[in-house]
Amino acid sequence: MTPREVAALLAYVVKLDPRLALDDQAAAGERLAQWCDLLSDVPATAHGWDAARVARDYIARNPYRIQPSDVSRPWHAHKADAMSRHVGTFEPTAHPEVDPDDQFGNAYVKALRSERLAIASGQQAPTSHRALTAGPAAAEVERRLAALGEYMPRTVAQALAGYRPQRAERERLARADAPDPLTVACTWCSAPEGEPCRGRAVNPRNQQTRYRARSKPHPCRVEDATAAHLARHNRQEAHA
Repeated sequence: MTPREVAALLAYVVKLDPRLALDDQAAAGERLAQWCDLLSDVPATAHGWDAARVARDYIARNPYRIQPSDVSRPWHAHKADAMSRHVGTFEPTAHPEVDPDDQFGNAYVKALRSERLAIASGQQAPTSHRALTAGPAAAEVERRLAALGEYMPRTVAQALAGYRPQRAERERLARADAPDPLTVACTWCSAPEGEPCRGRAVNPRNQQTRYRARSKPHPCRVEDATAAHLARHNRQEAHA
């Protein structure tokens, strides 16, 4: 705090606790010098910090006369907490002035040091893990994942299409906004939603019945999926 800010804080403290009032100008000047010395590295306000509020809370909770250390100690604790919550990751988009081709990394080190100094002095809020997994950046990630449908890139999905034809067919139907039979249960073979229809086969050796996944859905399931698809579109048009 500057001497002017410390004087304003002292005036506020005296207003809250008249016992601190001094009639002797010399004593008042000596006390101001003492407070200026001990609060020279304490900001008046910062992210999550207000020296006046700290002084007010102390006077409200303690019967003892406030000392400058009763303001400086909470500030250093606040600063240590902010630095402990800062993940310390470097976000290039936040430092467009840094040349990514700087082979010596001097600009990177300078920017990182300035960022930590700003957090330590209260000029900048710490970047916590929560901030990295929430907010605009996280919302953009969620939007892009929703558009892609999965973490797998589309080029990889296309390369694997031949090895998982059923999934590839469902993705094709979704892109074409066409009815997908697997979005409804099958009333013929009782296959649940999301699973392929089942066909019955008899083992010629032991005559035991086995059920295998069919490559194509039963016709009744296709009809039910088409009806559900049309009904959904009609509801959307009605609400539009």
